[in-house]
Amino acid sequence: QVQLVESGGGLVQAGGSLRLSCAASGRTLSSYIVGWFRQAPGKEREFVAHITWNGDSTYYTDSVKGRFTISRDNAKNTVYLQMNNLKPEDTAVYYCAARAMFSSAYTYWGKGTLVTVSS
Repeated sequence: QVQLVESGGGLVQAGGSLRLSCAASGRTLSSYIVGWFRQAPGKEREFVAHITWNGDSTYYTDSVKGRFTISRDNAKNTVYLQMNNLKPEDTAVYYCAARAMFSSAYTYWGKGTLVTVSS
């Protein structure tokens, strides 16, 4: 079992930055892909980015490319999402999730952290 806890959300002005953290406990994430998702008010949850724990490969949705960076610290069993040049449309609850390397379904989810970007 893997427990994921997000932190780092808050209120920021447009153009500002935040760094989200996803701390894992229960087992190491060494064999998992970890992703960030977000859900804006009244909208469906959407994929933001993912990182392969050992392969150091990353993938981003088009709307955040060049502004967001996903990274991981294996020693801390933590994944980060650095968000720069934030826009009001980035306002959402951000969730991290983990899935096995060869699985298409994210099995473990955190409870989310709220990011609010004011214009």
